[in-house]
Amino acid sequence: MSTHVQKPGWLTINVLNRAVAWMTRRGLSVWGSRMLAVRGRKSGEWRTTPVNLLTVDGQQYLVAPRGHVQWTHNMRAAGGGELRLGKNVDVFSATEVTDDDKVPLLRAYLKRWKAEVGVFFNGVGPDSSDTDLRRIAPDHPVFRITVTA
Repeated sequence: MSTHVQKPGWLTINVLNRAVAWMTRRGLSVWGSRMLAVRGRKSGEWRTTPVNLLTVDGQQYLVAPRGHVQWTHNMRAAGGGELRLGKNVDVFSATEVTDDDKVPLLRAYLKRWKAEVGVFFNGVGPDSSDTDLRRIAPDHPVFRITVTA
């Protein structure tokens, strides 16, 4: 398994994520944003972070553009969590997508959010070849979301 991680900088942590989180907590989705809540794999405490919810062919997915970050490790351990938008809370289970199945999902994700996250994909974009997308697939976890309540 890849150990690829791109840690956020000061601007992302202190300005961008806080602004998106503030709006999302108040029910204003920014291009599909949600607050992801997942139980910590060691502490058991709820951990939250803003994410982009991707919908492809009626299925919902979470893509980790920065790689194998804390929420992805917690998601694997917990097997699901909550997606929050304002007062609306969707409880879900999560299934990790195999690298071979990520290509169309990464393409769709980059098509929608390349301006925001493209820098994390090492020059690969929505118009890149399937071979290039498959090459970067191990660095970007993807989870299929199934709402349970």
